[in-house]
Amino acid sequence: MSRRLSLTFKELFLFVLLSSSSLLSAKSFLTQEEALRLAFPKGAVVTRKTAFLSEADRTEVGRRCGGAPPTGLVAYYAATLEGKDAGTAYFDTHVVRTLPETILVAVDPKGAITRIEVLSFSEPEEYLPRGTWYGQFPGKTLGNELSEKKGLRTVTGATITVRVTVDAARRVLALDAFLKEKSRR
Repeated sequence: MSRRLSLTFKELFLFVLLSSSSLLSAKSFLTQEEALRLAFPKGAVVTRKTAFLSEADRTEVGRRCGGAPPTGLVAYYAATLEGKDAGTAYFDTHVVRTLPETILVAVDPKGAITRIEVLSFSEPEEYLPRGTWYGQFPGKTLGNELSEKKGLRTVTGATITVRVTVDAARRVLALDAFLKEKSRR
């Protein structure tokens, strides 16, 4: 019994060692500050805001996006330029296959995506689509065209990344619309 127990500790140690080494190999592409500079026009004033969502709010956003709801605590960045709304940016961290990815989704004042930037990607890089694939998102709104089955090209070898990125974009657009509506109440 003690031999099996020590083997279990060895297996656990090996698992932790391998897991931590894969996290250490996570590729970082941009900092949050760099991504925010790309998201908004030069000279924009960017303000970090926080929204607290009730369970009913989260459920509603999940219904609107057709996927997983956001967390109950949402940080987002609202920009103004010369006193006018210049858009909003959200950071979405999600699991691709087994490891996390963080992206920025920037939304214009009318509710369309202006850009998506990958900040970090922990999976092997061959699962990461090229930048031109992300270039399909600007102008997309929360409709049927924002789908890997209809309005966006798929990527061989990065199918799961494509799916979770589209899900994140849909979640952000639904959240953005919900927060705008909620602030009018």
